[in-house]
Amino acid sequence: MHTIILGVTATATALMGGLFYAFSWAVMPGLKRLPDASYILAMQSINRAIQNPVFFAAFLGAAFLLPLSTYLDYSPTKPLSVRFWLLLAASGVYIVGVIGVTIGGNVPLNETLDAFDVQAASVSDVLNHRRAFELPWSQLHMVRTGASFLTVLLVVAACLRPENH
Repeated sequence: MHTIILGVTATATALMGGLFYAFSWAVMPGLKRLPDASYILAMQSINRAIQNPVFFAAFLGAAFLLPLSTYLDYSPTKPLSVRFWLLLAASGVYIVGVIGVTIGGNVPLNETLDAFDVQAASVSDVLNHRRAFELPWSQLHMVRTGASFLTVLLVVAACLRPENH
């Protein structure tokens, strides 16, 4: 059972890493080329669309499965394995670097952006709103992309380690 849970954990973390990677290196560079109002409208649409059960299953599922996999690898009667430490590190990196950054940084920026009415705003207000959003959001997103990448590496390394060695 532990092997199955570890496999599902690896899948969930890889899905999130892939999503953040694609967003960083394909979606954001494409959106960067848009005029200000179009950029804001596109980000508003993306931020609304991503809030769906499939996304949340992987995003929150990884946050639940990583500590569960770590716990399942723990044995009070044996020395802590390398796999345990890799999973513990992956759990911490994901919870702080992905969940924490998303909830503490990206979500508040998304909520502020979502409340902005592009149609009623002046050209300078649209420009200023984009400037207040784009760079901080992108910087935070790169942090969670890096954290996701590191999480995947740690989970893959854990998967390749023999149990309790």
